Amino acid sequence: MKSTALTKIHESLGAKMVPFAGYNMPVLYEGLVAEHETVRKALGVFDVSHMGEFFVKGPQARNFVQYVTTNDVDSLYDGKVQYSCFPNGKGGIVDDLLVYRYNSEYYLLVVNAANIEKDWNWVVEQSKKFNLTPGTDLINASDNIAQLAVQGPLALKAMQKLTDTIVTEMEYYTFKTLTFAGIPDVLFSTTGYTGSGGCEIYVDNKDAEKLWHAVLDAGAEFGLKPIGLGARDTLRLEMGFCLYGNDIDDTTSPIEAGLGWITKFSDNNEFIDKDIMLRQKNEGVSRRLKGFEMIDQGVPRQHYPICSADGTVIGEVTSGTMGPAIKKSIGMGYIANEYTKLGTEIYIDIRGRLRKAMVVKIPFYKGS
Repeated sequence: MKSTALTKIHESLGAKMVPFAGYNMPVLYEGLVAEHETVRKALGVFDVSHMGEFFVKGPQARNFVQYVTTNDVDSLYDGKVQYSCFPNGKGGIVDDLLVYRYNSEYYLLVVNAANIEKDWNWVVEQSKKFNLTPGTDLINASDNIAQLAVQGPLALKAMQKLTDTIVTEMEYYTFKTLTFAGIPDVLFSTTGYTGSGGCEIYVDNKDAEKLWHAVLDAGAEFGLKPIGLGARDTLRLEMGFCLYGNDIDDTTSPIEAGLGWITKFSDNNEFIDKDIMLRQKNEGVSRRLKGFEMIDQGVPRQHYPICSADGTVIGEVTSGTMGPAIKKSIGMGYIANEYTKLGTEIYIDIRGRLRKAMVVKIPFYKGS
């Protein structure tokens, strides 16, 4: 099992460590509900150094990234970030990712930790069509980069203390390369997976501990605390954000998953599976990923059957939890198309008992 550059620090702080995506990661510090509320109301810091980073360089960089992702890379400008996904050639999803544009010949792809090897093999195979050379034009820097996510409404205000570059006025989903906490060439990005604002900060592994301590010191007066991956999951689910391996995978299409907004069919955007996804958009799909709230008592969990009133299985839960900020049991799942209208009553089979729920609009958490 791999460790991040900060694993020993987490252990020294008494974090509960668990295997996650091949890494030894902190899942809890103080407790899930307290950590969740810290991020919603103030700010918290997550070690997300397990994420993967691929750099794409050269004259064919734009054409390659446009081909392997569903979103329209031409809508990016220097310093802009985009959410996208890799289609798998069969209408499914290899992974979801962030695309960072430095310039028209230089991009960063940030991928999920559990999929680094799979994603790398996929992009290397596709890169042959564009004569990109792995190690030169296409670089897997995942093992060399540490990343902290500082999330919450006070995050940017606190982090401004660590740089002379203005970050409090940065637009959502943009990034800068700056000197931060005395560390040069830091990638500072106004992205995140919590829905409460904040930033993600990338440094070389050798600077990870310096960054960690600087972030904790700068955030202390605002109530910053270390946060584990348990709260990261409840925070993202309250926002209705997809988690790869739960809500999307190689068997789900972006159209089914409600990710049509990152699937762009403009004439200049020729990508893998464009024909399949355009047909799904025009002709419809038999199931869709939808959010629901429990009406009866019970907490939905992944793989629980979703049923109609007479017990007929009409879908399956992909993610579920008790939302700490909204104080409701919530979930997402793929549901047969005829049951996906907002307000439709459905039933979750929780250990053999049908519990009533209702299809609702996401995000579940609307903000304060």
